[in-house]
This record gives sequence, C-alpha cells and structure tokens, in this order.
Amino acid sequence: MSDDHDHTPGHADRAHGEPGHVHDEACAAAHGEVQLPADTRRLVLVFVSPVAAEMAVLADRLGWPVTVVDPDRARLDADPVPYARTSTSVAEARLDAGCDVVVCDHDRPELGDVLADALAGPSRWVGVMGSLRHTAPHVAALRERGLPDDVIARVHRPIGLDVGSKTPPEIALATMAGLLADRNGKTGGAFPAAPSA
Repeated sequence: MSDDHDHTPGHADRAHGEPGHVHDEACAAAHGEVQLPADTRRLVLVFVSPVAAEMAVLADRLGWPVTVVDPDRARLDADPVPYARTSTSVAEARLDAGCDVVVCDHDRPELGDVLADALAGPSRWVGVMGSLRHTAPHVAALRERGLPDDVIARVHRPIGLDVGSKTPPEIALATMAGLLADRNGKTGGAFPAAPSA
C-alpha cells in the first residue's frame, strides 16, 4: 500500500470498518471505493522477449497502454506479446512525452538504431535492461551514431528496483515497480519501521 495512505488525526488507531475510521483518497482507492484520475503514461517495450511479455501483463493490470517495438516483424508475429499493440519502428509507435521506453534485450544488433530513434523523440524516460557487472553495449552503439554524451546519459541502466530478480517475471516486477515509484516521485526503498507503541 502507498505511504500516502493516512488517516485523519485521532482516527489513525481505528481499524477499517470501525466507526470513526476515515479514508483519505489513497486509502479509498486501495479499497476500490474511488477511481483515481486516468494515467497518461504509456509503456513502450523495445524487442520481443520473455521479460517484455511479463511486463505487458503487469502494465495491463496497472492500466498502462503498451506498445511493443521490434524491427523484426517475424518475431512480433511468432511470439506475440499479450495486451500490446505492435510496431516495427519507433516512428510508427508515435512516442510522446508520456512514454516510458524500456529496451528488453541489449544484445540485439538493432539496439543502437532503435535506441537512437527513441532518444530523438520526446519520451519522458528511456531505460535499457542490463547488469552493472557487464559493459553497457548501448553506450558504444550510440557513440558510433554520433550521439553526444549528455543525450546518452538520459538512458537509465540498470533499471528497476534492486530486489535480486533473476527470472523474467521477477525482472518484470522489479522494472514495473521502479517505473511506478518514479511515476509517483518515490525512491522505491523500503518503508521505515513503524513505531511499536
């Protein structure tokens, strides 16, 4: 539950359902009693992959429209990503300032071209999956295409929350949680321990 979940003074110790318990907007939303304003953010996943498929499922549950960009139409057709629109180019995906772009495979040969196209647009956030233990291949690929270091620095890597994720569902969960924290202006860290008395 969000750390914005709070109760009015004097009612914090009253349990849900008890007389005098007051819901704020975050609490009411968590109970499904109100609908928060529609989010304008869109998730753009670059390259078909198992992680992209898992992220699309989570994004659908969060109400984020998803587009998958892969220059290889055969991959898009052979392994469709659920809940997602598809396109074979960044231009076709029509990125806007509400888009979060996540590159889901840093080993594809098209990485540099697709990422350069994404950085040329107005996307709010761009990230590439990958571990700090390995060299970031996107840096060299973008420098080869003449992009300056300040533009390359816009690319987030690694991405998501550090939860020790290894499998595609875990990586997707960590990445979506990181995007959600960023969207809400939060760090994504653990909540402090509540006072015991």
